[in-house]
Amino acid sequence: MSALVTPSISLLRPYEAGKPVEELARERGITDAVKLASNENPHGPSPKAVEAMRGVLADVNRYPDANAYRLRERLAASLSVAMAEVVQGNGSNELLDLLVRTFTTPSDHIVFAEPSFVVYQIAAMAHGVAFTAVPLTNDVHDLDAMLKAVTPKTRLVFVANPNNPTGTYVGRAALERFLTAVPADVVVAIDEAYAEYADAPDYASALSMRGLRERLVVLRTFSKIYGLAALRVGYAVATAELCDYLNRVRAPFNVSSLGQVAALASLEDGEHVEKSRTRNGVERARLAAALESLGLRVTPSQANFVYARVAMPARTLYEALLDRGVIVRAFGGLPHHVRITVGTERENDRLLAALGEVLK
Repeated sequence: MSALVTPSISLLRPYEAGKPVEELARERGITDAVKLASNENPHGPSPKAVEAMRGVLADVNRYPDANAYRLRERLAASLSVAMAEVVQGNGSNELLDLLVRTFTTPSDHIVFAEPSFVVYQIAAMAHGVAFTAVPLTNDVHDLDAMLKAVTPKTRLVFVANPNNPTGTYVGRAALERFLTAVPADVVVAIDEAYAEYADAPDYASALSMRGLRERLVVLRTFSKIYGLAALRVGYAVATAELCDYLNRVRAPFNVSSLGQVAALASLEDGEHVEKSRTRNGVERARLAAALESLGLRVTPSQANFVYARVAMPARTLYEALLDRGVIVRAFGGLPHHVRITVGTERENDRLLAALGEVLK
């Protein structure tokens, strides 16, 4: 009898998302949990986005604009690119998967870092594409090692900047050298889901480096600083040729009407973005210092989360915090690290109190 699925699918494990507070309530009866596991904006979406969604609720019997014309038009204008150079996605996750489906085959090869966003590996394995996961150096992308991992079969390279789960980044000069050195026939995808939170003086978006190579894709999302995680809205910026190929594979109606109008309204509320960025910066620094004082080793972060090494098994710490109504993120393959979203002041205080109890 033939196998039901391909070997790469049989080896896959489902993506483990951050535990919802509702699930913790069902499992342990805890009704006042604090979720610091999924890097959401704890301050919520822009009020303008909420109001915009109310305006289209009566029309949800109709399919959304399949081309997301108004959203792409606004993004193109704000980024100084052509509309044909913007592709909308059902979150940036869909676009990551589309890159693998569109530009690689099982005879090709993909390069990304490890640990980094797990969807790169999931997408590669789901489509049977060989890959090389290049270890980070001091929790940072080792771009020189990634360049050495590129082979004549390599068709796609992923770089998360800032990186998830470490929160680290590569600076402008290093990224420019990398983009110039990667062979011209390789598609380089720079995943900038957390770019709006980065404040390091030498951090730069790859959007400013599009002149360095033709096969460059920059990915962004509305799930993080814009607070629209539940709506699943992302976008990619690339040449019109690359976008045309992505659109041939992209599912129709992939971004809902609610998502489109909310994202559009969010782009008009710069005050909400700036407040979210400022609050995150203050609490990120406070949280990192407090964790260090409790004996954890915290990696400097440019995102809205911190990556911390703990002496005890990470899964043990994770379970103990769940018992106290605090949800963080532990990862398979990282036995002594947890990722903690930067919450509100109250949420961070709750975490620190619970962590103090556990570490005693």
